This record gives sequence, C-alpha cells and structure tokens, in this order.
Amino acid sequence: MKAMLNGTRSSSRKAGKTAAKVTDTVTASDVLKMMDRYGYPAETRDIIQSERLLPAGVLSRLQATYPQHSGLLESRPFLFNDRAQYSGIEGFREVIQILAKNGIRIGDLPERELFVEVYRFKASRHILNTINWNNYEQDSMYRLVFPQPGVMRKKVTEPYFAAKTDQQRQQVIADYMAETNPHDGHQLLNKPWLEKEDGGIEILEGSQHKYPACQLVFDKTTQNCFAFCTYCFRHAQVRGDDDMFIQEDIAQIHKYLRVHPEVTDILITGGDAGYLPADRMRQYVMPIIEDPQLLHVRTVRIGSRMLTFQPEFILSHKYDEMLELFDTMRDNGVQFCWMAHLSTPRELLNPSILVAIRRLQDHGVVVRSQSPITNHVSLFMDKNGVVDVDRSAQNWIDLAHVLAALSIRFHSMYCARHTGEHHYYTAPLADIDKVFSKVFRSLASLHRPSRYITMTTSAGKLSLLGTAEVKGEKVFALKFNESRNMAWMDKVILAKYDPKETRVDKLVPFDTQKFFFEDELKEIEDKLTEIHHKHLSTAEQKPATTIPAKAGK
Repeated sequence: MKAMLNGTRSSSRKAGKTAAKVTDTVTASDVLKMMDRYGYPAETRDIIQSERLLPAGVLSRLQATYPQHSGLLESRPFLFNDRAQYSGIEGFREVIQILAKNGIRIGDLPERELFVEVYRFKASRHILNTINWNNYEQDSMYRLVFPQPGVMRKKVTEPYFAAKTDQQRQQVIADYMAETNPHDGHQLLNKPWLEKEDGGIEILEGSQHKYPACQLVFDKTTQNCFAFCTYCFRHAQVRGDDDMFIQEDIAQIHKYLRVHPEVTDILITGGDAGYLPADRMRQYVMPIIEDPQLLHVRTVRIGSRMLTFQPEFILSHKYDEMLELFDTMRDNGVQFCWMAHLSTPRELLNPSILVAIRRLQDHGVVVRSQSPITNHVSLFMDKNGVVDVDRSAQNWIDLAHVLAALSIRFHSMYCARHTGEHHYYTAPLADIDKVFSKVFRSLASLHRPSRYITMTTSAGKLSLLGTAEVKGEKVFALKFNESRNMAWMDKVILAKYDPKETRVDKLVPFDTQKFFFEDELKEIEDKLTEIHHKHLSTAEQKPATTIPAKAGK
C-alpha cells in the first residue's frame, strides 16, 4: 500500500522548449529548501556555505541530466527522523512500525525476520529516507537493506517454520549460520605471518596478504557498518563470528611491512573502515610517512560505504581531525583512496552525499567506486525472469556518467561472491557478460571500469574477457587480474561456454582435463593449510624477527 505522493517538482525544462539555462534547473532557493528538508544543523550549513560544497551549477547539471534517478528536488516529508540508525531485530521491527503508521506494509515479515536472525539488520536514517517509498518495491536501495521474500533457501525456511519451540527455531538458525560460507575463496588461508627466532611464526590475525602489492587490514574498530547490505560478502565480520579477522596491534602491521617491500598499498576494511577513528588512522599513517623503511608503501585505501549510508558523518567539525590527516598524507606524497561501493545513480543524487564527496576531495582524497553487480539491486530481470540486459546496462552507464560528473573514478564491477544467499543475488555469467559488454562499449575510455568484470576465487580474481569461437565451438575467455601466483596473469584461459553457470570457478576447461593453474593452486593451498594448522594453536608467541615470509605462495 502506498501512502504519499512523491512530491518531486515537475520540470518544464524539457528538450525542445526554449527555457531557462541548465544552470537554472536548481536555484539557490532550491538549495536552501534541500538543507531545510534534510534538517541540517547550523554547523553543517556553515560548513556547506563556507566551503562551497553545494554549488547550484553541479546540482543543476545532475538534475537536468538524470531527473529519473534524482532525489534532489523531492519534497515529500521524510518518514525517519528520530534515530541515526536502526539495528537488530528490534530495530527492524521499529522500522516496520514507522512504515505501517504511514500506510506502508511490506508484508512477509516472518521470512524477513528469519533473514535478520541469520545475517543481522542495520539501516541508517539517511538510506531509509533515500528510498522512494511511493515505489519501494522497485527501489534498489530498498532491496539493498531490506531482506526480501525468496532470499532464504527452503532448506532453512521449511525447518524454521516447522519448528514448534523457540529453542528449535534458534537451533535451525545456528545450524544454518555455519553453512553460509562467510570466508569464501579460502580467505582464512590468506592470513600472513612473521617468522620468529625459535622457528615458529606470529600470525597477523586481522590481515590478509594474498596478492603481493596489497595487504588487507581488518582493524578492531572497523567491525561494524553504517548499514548492512543484504548481499554482504563479509557477514562473518559484522555478525561477530568466532573466526572473524580482527587486527588489534598496529605496530605488528608496520613490522610486517618493513620486511615485505613488495607491498605498495594497504587496504583498511571491515565491516566499514569509515568507523576508524582519526587517532588510530594516524597510528597507521605516520610511520608510513616518517619511516624510511616504509617508503615502498605509497597508498592507503579504506573500504567504506559511509558515503551511501551515513554521509552526514563527514559534515561536522568532529571530522576535521581526519581531514587534516588527509591533508598531511597529500602533502607527504602518500595517496589516500576512499573505495566507495556505489551501485546505482540514485544513491549519489542527494545533497548529503554530494557534500560529503566534495569535502573529501577538497582534502586530497581520491574517491573510487567498486561495486558488485547483484541481481535485484544493480542487475534486473524482465517479467519472464530473464536478465534485462538493456535496463541493467543503463543503470551502470548512468552511474558511470554521474561518477564522472563528480570526479569519482570508476574502479571496477565484479560478480557476487559465493557467500551468503548467493543464489538470490547472482545471475548467469553469460548474461552478466552481455550487460558488462554493453556498459563497456557505451562509455568513453576514461569513464569505463579499469578492468573487465571479475569474480573472486581462491586462485585469484578472474576476469571474464568475453566469448570467442574456437573450432566452431563457443567458449569463455578468462584472464586473471590478480592471482596467488602472479605469473598466472600472463595467460588467457579458455573455458567451455555455459549459458547457465553463475560461478567462474565452476566453469570447465575447453580442451584440457584441468586448468593450467589447478595443480599449483592445490600445492599452495595445502602448504598454507599445513602452516596454519601447525602454528595457529600455539598460545605463546615470542617477539618476531625480521625474516621475510611469503603468505600468498
């Protein structure tokens, strides 16, 4: 049931009519109305005005180009005003109550609550108010944060709803959680180590180092999110699983980096690295700036969806300390990259995220977008349940153009990882290839993703280059863009064409019994498994020496 009119101001500025200039599409008066609608406090208004973060010219161009995606001139009252975030089953129920008071009943609550019990729920006020509640069933942001009917497999829904007691239902949930494959691609084998004088090793429990140039860090402060994506690929972190990655000791990271000069980038992730406090970020960054043994580290990245979910976090003077640190990095030649996860144009077309992006950029932050192409969110089916190539591609084409207008670099698109409810968010690789190919050929080279669409496996990140015909037979052409042995990247791989397969690691070699890398991959995985099993159970660990140790091979 839909309760309200959208309230979007109709525009007479259409093609073919002599009208006002593009720059008049959004006026200074409109900007003031936006700030009133979003309830910006005096501090935020002062920041926006003094730092010139919301110019009417930018807003006018975006609104004139993409009115179908834009929320800039919407005037409908926001439904969510009291809390910054709603979390857990109680938070979900509170959101449902607020919707019901406004005449919106989304239904299927028992199945949705089952999802929340398994994967958790969290939604920010900002993302809830970004959803177009007059057409919420078709809204990608609604599908991103609200569990949907059909997402949970029958193997869990049937025993859950057949259970007679609360204890039985909780047991079904506990059993199923163990099957959700939170560490797909053998991620637990990616933990690096330092060798000790006694021949043992010191594991970096909150890190992954699978590919030479980039080390991942799961800091202890980043194991939360501003909202939870229903397709979450790291639900072990936000769910608090026993085997989640947590990095307590920052000095241990620097110790590892000093003996691994191949590392040029560290990527702080989570959860959401937007939660990292400025003082802790400083502890990571200042040794990289000051220590001559760390000159090889050239880039600090964070993986964060703060811009989509809670951009106002950046719009206060409380964030100034972090901005000053970004200035320090820029002034000392250390690149800072904010790896956003932007899937649709609409999430970018509101004043809060635009202001947050511009504020970051003013302090030298390079904002890049990388995001999965996921069914129901950024990939769409037609009425017959077949991938709608044109609609899906247009979403990404429009997104690319909005990114370009905001000076955001389109880093990559990638396939949904084999974790959680992969069956619901995936689509056949053959169809995804059609979507990506249309996106790629429709964009100027400067605006395209920096690499072909990929899917992560234990062996590495495999790009789907497209299809070819060999001896009259259709094949997929694949190539690694990251791999456990980087030499594997030099070869093109042919796999039999399969119109229904959704996982690249399930494709079959075209004209060989196995892929060329399979035997070596098994050797690497077996070696890593042996090392971790042998040493992870050791309770006492002595100070590490500076003996290099390779974790990825």
